[in-house]
Amino acid sequence: MSEETGLLDEFKARNHIFHDSENDNLNDILNKSRVAIKRLVGSDNLTNPQIAELVLERSRYVYNDALEYFNDNFQSELIGVSLDNYSPESGDDDV
Repeated sequence: MSEETGLLDEFKARNHIFHDSENDNLNDILNKSRVAIKRLVGSDNLTNPQIAELVLERSRYVYNDALEYFNDNFQSELIGVSLDNYSPESGDDDV
């Protein structure tokens, strides 16, 4: 089972979606959330449970038309994961 399929199945289970008619839309939401989380925290490694959780939660907010609340409600988690994934770029020692 691929990461994407596993993520879709987990999203559907969490949100009590038992049909397949929305799979294309849900995959689109999950993919866009993965890109957004990578932009926010610097990684989209779904083997990291914190990143997978953020992707699922952002997708839930999108699915429920409440995306405008996601960043505020998950600010501390976003910052924490971002700091965990921070690695100074070479050459920044001169700053």
